[in-house]
Amino acid sequence: MQNVTTQVHTNTKSKVTSIGFQKRRESITGYSFILPAVLLLFVFLLLPFLLAVVFGFTKFNLLRPDQIKFTGLDNYMLLFKDKLFYKSLYNTMYFTVIVVPVQSAVALLLALLVNNQLKIRNVFRIAYFSPVITSMTVIAILWISLYNPNEGLINSALHLFGIPKQPFLRSADQAMNSIIFMSVWQAAGYQMMIFLAGLQSIPKDLYEASAMDGANKFQQLKFITIPSLYNVIVFVLTITTIQAVKLFTQPYVMTGGGPENSTRTLALLIYQQGFQFRNAGYASAVSVIFFLIVVAISFSMKKFFKDR
Repeated sequence: MQNVTTQVHTNTKSKVTSIGFQKRRESITGYSFILPAVLLLFVFLLLPFLLAVVFGFTKFNLLRPDQIKFTGLDNYMLLFKDKLFYKSLYNTMYFTVIVVPVQSAVALLLALLVNNQLKIRNVFRIAYFSPVITSMTVIAILWISLYNPNEGLINSALHLFGIPKQPFLRSADQAMNSIIFMSVWQAAGYQMMIFLAGLQSIPKDLYEASAMDGANKFQQLKFITIPSLYNVIVFVLTITTIQAVKLFTQPYVMTGGGPENSTRTLALLIYQQGFQFRNAGYASAVSVIFFLIVVAISFSMKKFFKDR
């Protein structure tokens, strides 16, 4: 009897050891799969941010890395006195405040149109989504031609209606609005596809029941479609805001930040200070403030939608 008990205890212990070894093996395998992603995140996201924080307290010329000098809060004190920084911040916020609601509304409207049972709806999907998959640089160059004050297609169309030619990108008053219009046209297709997926997940029974109760299309939109898309709307507004705050390519290609700094954004300011003027220390300080602004906006939006 004692031999049998000993044998059972030995077998149980062997099984437990085998299970423990298998779990450790599975854990090692799992960590091995995520290790490359963690390394990439560290090298390209976390490490650059940590270096930016460190360099923000230094005087650092990219062409003279051996002459780096600790300057404390000098870069931040200079930043908060820099009128160009505040101008860039204003331009970034202006672009974000206008683009986010307009682009989201246009995307929702396009999704509602495409969601109708039309035979050629796939053609409209391709037409609306094509600008999204096209390089922003190519689109920016295309719109430079369209906005040309002398030979541009838009001014030619305005001339047909008796409207005088507009300077568009060459005017400090019109340049940012021109970039906003182009950006809405280019990116609305992406949000449209997200809204379209949300629309197709709404049960048709809700619309049929509301129609039997006498609800019209507007009432269905207000009391069924919009509430059912609440989570989708929150997601779209969040990602659109983050993308808008990072505005860089359009002003870089189309205006270079001009005229009169009317299209210079924080992202463009960081690039110019760091890579054109080689002032990596000051650019790092602006990057840190820019990061804090993005984080503050993200948490504010999260709290705003959570409270509702």
